[in-house]
Amino acid sequence: MSSLMVKELDLIEEFQDLSLVCEVTPKSVRVGMLKLTNPFLDEIKECQRTDKKLMEKLVLINEGKENDFKVDENGIIKYRGR
Repeated sequence: MSSLMVKELDLIEEFQDLSLVCEVTPKSVRVGMLKLTNPFLDEIKECQRTDKKLMEKLVLINEGKENDFKVDENGIIKYRGR
């Protein structure tokens, strides 16, 4: 195997680690990535910041005095995991 082919395979492996789609054809390598986003969770988080009662709950959460409400990994306040 030539060193050029080895380098090509190494690059393909690196692209795969980046969650890129790689398609190897006899004459080329095609690389692409599709990322879909949904602003719905961002809208929920923004609305929660303006909700006075939820901000009061957030203070209690941070003080460890609230057990039913939690903040998830996206920064969204949830009631009993929902």
